[in-house]
Amino acid sequence: MTTVATFQIEHTQYLDAEGKPTQPLPAFAQDPAALVPLYHAMVRTRAFDTKAVALQRTGKLGTFASSVGQEAIGVGIASAMRADDVLFPSYRDHAAQLLRGVTMVESLLYWGGDERGSKFSVARHDFPNCVPIGNQVCHAAGAAYAFKLRGEPRVAVAIVGDGGTSKGDFYEAMNMAGIWRAPLVIVVNDNQWAISVPRAQQSAAQTLAQKAIAAGIEGLQVDGNDVVAVHAAARIAFDKARSGDGPTLIEALSYRLGDHTTADDATRYRDPDIVAHQWLSEPVVRLRKYLMQAGAWDKAQEEALGKACHEEVETAVQGYLAVAPPGPAAMFDHLYAKLPRALEAQLATALRFAPNAGSGAGAHDG
Repeated sequence: MTTVATFQIEHTQYLDAEGKPTQPLPAFAQDPAALVPLYHAMVRTRAFDTKAVALQRTGKLGTFASSVGQEAIGVGIASAMRADDVLFPSYRDHAAQLLRGVTMVESLLYWGGDERGSKFSVARHDFPNCVPIGNQVCHAAGAAYAFKLRGEPRVAVAIVGDGGTSKGDFYEAMNMAGIWRAPLVIVVNDNQWAISVPRAQQSAAQTLAQKAIAAGIEGLQVDGNDVVAVHAAARIAFDKARSGDGPTLIEALSYRLGDHTTADDATRYRDPDIVAHQWLSEPVVRLRKYLMQAGAWDKAQEEALGKACHEEVETAVQGYLAVAPPGPAAMFDHLYAKLPRALEAQLATALRFAPNAGSGAGAHDG
């Protein structure tokens, strides 16, 4: 018997749960002050996230998917992207979206059921939230191939949950991108849960990163609660994609500290002791500890940042609540270039009853 191929998956971590370096930090992180913007972005995301959950609980927002405990993934990835790269997010990736320029008002509009929230004013080419599981990887693979055909130095970045790696869309897209050597980077947010299904019941694979091997592309694993590790891996993968060396799959290990969405109750299927233990490794406190230990952050700065984030979020909420709900005709928008005759009749009926339709609960009433 002859061995024809061997593979290995590397795991990278720079900061442990206590914020202490486990190895020399990469060049971009040598100056602790360079990590402060990443910390700002994570704190800002968590402030937004906390308020969004509160809005849903009080009937002012629709079902919301929290990213609490997973902020380092979105921030680490988005901070390494260029402005003309394209993000293909799942429904849990507002950490990346906010850093890419999506406004808090736009995000709240989306979660309030208003399609205008997906018309980004800044991140014009980024795709909207993908609710079907795994589909965004197909979209990203197609865009990456287009970039290659056009000779554009752009990267398509798809973020998918661990459950999405069990979908055919994921495998098919990764397989084609590998054949095309397309500039695609797939980031797996391995938060250990696909709603109520634990990681161990989703796949017998030792890692999710090794799923890249079958597609002939590189797969690697990082500590997804270490924003330094996520950013460093993303930088390398993006440079590789731009140089024509093909796709990369990054598995970012994290933990979903909250419910799957506000429609879920994770206490029904998770051990509270395990969740409490996972809070000890969460990314925001980890980076704060490092910055304080390095003398790049202090209590006064923390209080000022908290106040600034609170004010920004509250201003965004007021802006969101002030937007008039869309009329009944909105349900016919963004479907066809020209409405079929049957839908034209339905639109006419909706408009005929529009005055009555506006008297009930608005789009922002949950």
